Amino acid sequence: MIRKLISLIIAIAYVALAYYFGTGEDAMKMGMFLILPMACIWFSESMGGYVGGTMRGQFISSTTPGCLVEAGGWLLLLIPLIIGIITTLTE
Repeated sequence: MIRKLISLIIAIAYVALAYYFGTGEDAMKMGMFLILPMACIWFSESMGGYVGGTMRGQFISSTTPGCLVEAGGWLLLLIPLIIGIITTLTE
């Protein structure tokens, strides 16, 4: 539960900062970007259990452990923060 709360706080901060430093459109784009990482963090077991269908021409034939799906979600969620830190340090 605490991981969901932390991810929600980070996501809200991203959208608020995108709106504050950009425009409403930037905030909406950030919100759209956050859909996948938040889904991976909040619903990792369900998303990892998906079998069947294709993704980029590859058939999904086995499940993915929920912990790996969640780790991927956290990586995606933290990418804007990492880019912001790198950009700030290189200026």
